[in-house]
Amino acid sequence: MTRCRLCGSEAMASVVDLGATPPCESFLAADQLDRPEPAYPLHLRVCTECWLAQIPPLITPEETFSEYAYFSSFSTSWVEHARTFVADAVERVGLGTDGSDDSDGSEAFVVEVASNDGYLLKHVVDRGIRCLGIEPSVNVGAAARDAGVPTLTEFLSPDTGSAVRAEHGPADLVVANNVYAHIPDVVGFTQGLRALVADDGWVSIEVQHLLTLIEENQYDTIYHEHFQYYTVASAIRALASGGLALVDVELLPTHGGSIRLWARPAEAAGEPSRRVAEVLDREKAAGLQELSGYAEFSARVAKVRRDLLKFLIEAAERGETVVGYGAPGKGNTLLNHCGIRPDLLAYTVDRNPYKHGRFTPGARIPILPPEQIAADRPDYVLVLPWNLRAELVEQLSFVHEWGGRLVFPIPELSIIEVKA
Repeated sequence: MTRCRLCGSEAMASVVDLGATPPCESFLAADQLDRPEPAYPLHLRVCTECWLAQIPPLITPEETFSEYAYFSSFSTSWVEHARTFVADAVERVGLGTDGSDDSDGSEAFVVEVASNDGYLLKHVVDRGIRCLGIEPSVNVGAAARDAGVPTLTEFLSPDTGSAVRAEHGPADLVVANNVYAHIPDVVGFTQGLRALVADDGWVSIEVQHLLTLIEENQYDTIYHEHFQYYTVASAIRALASGGLALVDVELLPTHGGSIRLWARPAEAAGEPSRRVAEVLDREKAAGLQELSGYAEFSARVAKVRRDLLKFLIEAAERGETVVGYGAPGKGNTLLNHCGIRPDLLAYTVDRNPYKHGRFTPGARIPILPPEQIAADRPDYVLVLPWNLRAELVEQLSFVHEWGGRLVFPIPELSIIEVKA
């Protein structure tokens, strides 16, 4: 990588080099196990001009998202998060529950970009508010339409945004949750958001916060689908590239620590809230606008790897069994960086039937239905989607029946006993 994709600077500094891994959602069918598997460098750098952290765009969104293995609705807590967001956003933006806009009586319109299987917009549909999902993945977009959520199969670009606006009118609210990191053309995507939103409308973006990624050793969220990693400071620069201005920010617990960015067209934005200044101050105090804030991250990542490998090797030498729970993208970064193979992790399970009978990329760990854990009664369950800790501790409480324990690898190795 020679230039920052946001500001064009060549002043790029290394943050952590995780070697080379396959794309994290390229799960393998059994008949693919004897074929070559491409791997790409996974090296996080930060621009010392605009402080946008980023990896090289070595794979395209089309390669990853034309058919996608992730369905949001399989996470109970994520669906509830979406329901709460919709309820709060309707009140904040002033959308009537009868499908009208309380401010002027006109029909309200909500657009979600990267709407997945309709997990969020179904709550908008239930309120009688006109909406549209824009989802590039053919298979999950079809699932959304089957669930009654109008969905367009497209990637967002300035042209797509303009076409949707011309056909459906401007959106009072544009939602872009957990997608702003997934696009290499951050400027073009932001221009697409501006094309969608009304001149006095709102844009809501949720994205993982680089501050917590660094502070909590969340390096497994670095993978090829995530092209960039935002602070509020770098997000302000990114939004401005498309004519949007940040007006408020919320700190969220999702994905180990996220930010919800509330933006508006620059001409309608006004002064940002006090919370924006507070988070900017926190980021500055953490050193994220100078290289010192990134200096120790690589060493702390190495310790996570050593601690997890030590646990798995010692468990194997004692004759104890360890299996995984979940097959998320982040888990594949962790498995490949640590060099974990089926001799140390017999298999993992996942609630998503799409993944059953497949194998994780690179590590080639078999993926089985969740019922396999109760059938085999392993000594330990390694929880790969650690960000859903509260939800999964409850879901996996049954392992106490045979004295099994749960293992969380991040932010540091944690082995816990669960209770009924």
